[in-house]
Amino acid sequence: MKAVILAGGFGTRLRPLSCTRPKILFPIVNKPLLEWTFERLAKHNVDEVIIAANFQSETAMKQHRMSHHGLKVKYSRDPPSEPLGSGGPIKKAERLIGHEDSFLTLNGDVFADISYTELLEKHRKTKALATIALTKVKEPSRYGVAVLDKNGRIQEFIEKPAKGKAPSNLINAGAYALNAEIFEYIPSGKKVSIEREIFTKLAQEGKLYGHVFEGLWFDIGKPEDYLQVNRTLMNMISNRPKLRVKGKVTIKNPVAFDKGVRIAERSVIGPNAVLGKNVIIGKNVHLKETTVFPQTVISDFCSINGAIIGDNVAIGKRAKIERGCILGDHVKIGDNITLAAGVSVCPAKEITKSILTSKNIC
Repeated sequence: MKAVILAGGFGTRLRPLSCTRPKILFPIVNKPLLEWTFERLAKHNVDEVIIAANFQSETAMKQHRMSHHGLKVKYSRDPPSEPLGSGGPIKKAERLIGHEDSFLTLNGDVFADISYTELLEKHRKTKALATIALTKVKEPSRYGVAVLDKNGRIQEFIEKPAKGKAPSNLINAGAYALNAEIFEYIPSGKKVSIEREIFTKLAQEGKLYGHVFEGLWFDIGKPEDYLQVNRTLMNMISNRPKLRVKGKVTIKNPVAFDKGVRIAERSVIGPNAVLGKNVIIGKNVHLKETTVFPQTVISDFCSINGAIIGDNVAIGKRAKIERGCILGDHVKIGDNITLAAGVSVCPAKEITKSILTSKNIC
């Protein structure tokens, strides 16, 4: 069984963190999203994965050390001149996928607790050309929306309908079971949206089915969504490395610490705090609702609430970082600096003066 993972997006809504890593490598409770996906695919008897990527994301994934969970991993690269969208990469990987069996296709920026076994069983039972995993959400206008008949056939598929105009709350969960016949619908070498151009046509032809599932589902495309998936999973994970502390430290669960984390006396960490590998926290630090990437140093007397802090960031003493702030990799924040809510700082920038209005610093 083979699976294609679509990983060629540029993650514009997650900048500046996505300037230095693809979304698929963002850590979810200190494990890359891609590794979570590998783990789930392996549990459902997938043995080979083709990652459809651009040059930058392919390079980053090959350099990142993570378990493949026994999967054979290959890459299919978008041409540098023009990204191929969500459908073109499937066609480009046709030779690697082959025509022997149905195959899975997954959006790389989605965390989903889907039984791929059940998805494939539904696909084969209905003899569909394509079957979309569907989940229910409160606000469906951000996604592709499906209308099902009583047999599970998708009668209508609308990509991102206007707010308040969605015909149902069942949305495309970013996981598909496809037959090789799908290649006949996708032109070679062109940018193609599988949602807007292919699925809508298949629905009209009666060849598109849906599989509704009830598990966890998160699209990490926006910072608030990324923080939410971390909050949710922290409550479900019990095995955590031992924490090195100096003096009295207050931990307010849920929290997640990777290996090598050190926290100095009188600091208060949590709730909803994720600290990556080798993060160092000074004394009297208050940090909550925040995800901190590896190798970052947060100095004494800092206050951080509701932020995302990148890799190898250095934050000086008595800094205050407010909700919605995003610091790119290798950023330096000076002593006594305040960052107002919503400030984002591009990689390797040094901040020497407080920023008291929401803005991007590039």
